[in-house]
Amino acid sequence: QAQLVESGGGLVQPGGSLRLFCAFSGSIFSSGAMGWYRQAPERPRELVANITSGGITNYADFAKGRFTISRDNAKNVVYLQMNSLKTEDTPVYYCHTHRISKGSEYDFWGQGPQVTVSG
Repeated sequence: QAQLVESGGGLVQPGGSLRLFCAFSGSIFSSGAMGWYRQAPERPRELVANITSGGITNYADFAKGRFTISRDNAKNVVYLQMNSLKTEDTPVYYCHTHRISKGSEYDFWGQGPQVTVSG
């Protein structure tokens, strides 16, 4: 059974840093893009950043210059380093990956670690 397991959320003061971690387990699936989305209450889920298996990254404007996404293909994990956090960076963060197996495509979502920026 394939799944995404996340960790690294928590409480941090404005200007602080957090690192989110997400691991994908599912050996029957091909390597695919991995990324992070976030969702605040009563707001649509929005892309934070994603990274292809080849290392090509894409960031939302609010993440550029503050957040860094990286991955380890051998371990099937993706990281999101978040620096200079602001109170508006507080939403729940969801790890996502798009995979293919036997010609079918799948989207997997993590459980969503809560990030709270308050001080």
